[in-house]
Amino acid sequence: MKRKLFKKAPTEFPEASVSQENGVLALHLATSTIQSAMSLDDPTALVLAYSRAMVAFCLFNATPNHITHIGLGGGSIARWINAYFPQTHQMAVEINPTVIHIARMMFELPLEDEFFQIVSADGTEIVAVMNDSTDVILVDAFDGTQIIDAMTEKPFLQNCRNALKKYGIFVINLWSSDRRYSTFIDRIKNTFDGKILTIPAETHGNVAVLAFNRLPENLSDEKLKKQEEKLTQTTGLDFMPNFNAAKHDNQKRRLW
Repeated sequence: MKRKLFKKAPTEFPEASVSQENGVLALHLATSTIQSAMSLDDPTALVLAYSRAMVAFCLFNATPNHITHIGLGGGSIARWINAYFPQTHQMAVEINPTVIHIARMMFELPLEDEFFQIVSADGTEIVAVMNDSTDVILVDAFDGTQIIDAMTEKPFLQNCRNALKKYGIFVINLWSSDRRYSTFIDRIKNTFDGKILTIPAETHGNVAVLAFNRLPENLSDEKLKKQEEKLTQTTGLDFMPNFNAAKHDNQKRRLW
């Protein structure tokens, strides 16, 4: 399939700023909305509910070899992955150079080495030239007020599926209150042949949408429950909300 390359990245970006309150460092893009947050006492903790929903992919693959982040922000999930899955290779693609600078200087990112790299580029162009090369793609790309349009368009979604390995998982952070939400869901469903799950965050209306290139073999609630218990024990993060959401959504989608 011929892949579509997107237009050249813009040269102007929303103003990035940082605030601190009650021991939490927060990243903002032109508005008071918190884009990323880090606990100064526990930098690896996933402070924001949407980030805890996005790591629901671990229920289906807790040993990814390679993860691609589209949108770096403050690097919350990258820090968490590095802490609990240190052998996982991570590539974070971020279009805004100021965000990269702030993240490096203030948000205690993992060391940039063979296991973690930052690429200053347009994520749509990066995935367009990847092929069967990453286990998980995590898309968290907001401009301060809404998700970046290109991240929900069919060419980008198809390129993401092409970039995934056989059992790869695509994850995107959406707002359920966005009037285009159902349109976005339909596009993802069509691209991934209906193999999707929606994992609502516990607060603020975010939804992590998981889409599967191919479903894991021998999948069952019992298998997921064992994985939930193991992840909760090894990471200290309560995976029960993610398990319950996946189980509930599967009751209507019948993926396993």
